Amino acid sequence: MELIHTVAWMKQIAAEARRGERLLGLVPTMGALHEGHLSLVREAQRQCAPVVVSIFVNPTQFGPAEDFKKYPQTIEADRAALQKLGVDYIFAPPAEEIYPAGFRTTVNVDGLSERLEGRSRPGHFRGVATVVLKLFEIVQPRMAFFGRKDAQQARVLQQMARDLNLDAEIVVCPIVREADGLAMSSRNAYLSAAERSAALVLSRSLERAKREIENGERDVLRLAAALRGVIAGERGVDLDYAEIVDADTLEPAMTLRKPAYILLAAKVGATRLIDNAFVEPSGDSLFVSV
Repeated sequence: MELIHTVAWMKQIAAEARRGERLLGLVPTMGALHEGHLSLVREAQRQCAPVVVSIFVNPTQFGPAEDFKKYPQTIEADRAALQKLGVDYIFAPPAEEIYPAGFRTTVNVDGLSERLEGRSRPGHFRGVATVVLKLFEIVQPRMAFFGRKDAQQARVLQQMARDLNLDAEIVVCPIVREADGLAMSSRNAYLSAAERSAALVLSRSLERAKREIENGERDVLRLAAALRGVIAGERGVDLDYAEIVDADTLEPAMTLRKPAYILLAAKVGATRLIDNAFVEPSGDSLFVSV
């Protein structure tokens, strides 16, 4: 496994892979790796060779009151985990490699970036789209792997790739959960024992919505009200949004006749967490993936 710190070095490796007609895969991360990240790596290895895992805590996707300065950085543990999986390359550049002096260019995906997370975190997706486009240009992947837990992020990046005719295919992989249902997140490390217990209300509310749908409920407003009702009953959890949206437009879903996401965001103590379920129609049935 090779650890790469500079853009020039990474571009050289990428050029060699292209010359050899190799199917290079990229797993972009901010480090503090957990099983969710590692599942993306394994899927990348199943479909691609070589595989690059980027580790870069991107300052431009954090707001002024967010946790950039305290975001967990565990590079040695991350290296060990990736070494064990047999990853080919880690790309871990310093901030000045990605954003050199005089950097002025940003990317915004209008219409998808301003709702939901974008409403609560202005500029967040501009920072995400900008850094991912830079990573795609530097690493030149044929496929890039993202987790469905960040469903809005994945949709924003799919649209960016489509609009800008990028070569990289965006592959969205299932959410990985702890045994008790909590969606894996690097931010879970911030939770106290009591907060972690309270955070389980997010997955419980999604399971409640899944049961309601499987029992025949199709009214989107009633489903959303049920979600909010479950979360409202948990002390210490401050709900930001609980919405059912069209999977393509991210606009509020009027019906469940097309693919949809059930999206949640809440603060548990001081920690902001997100979670979701995917609703997929098939004939007269609806399949819900939590």
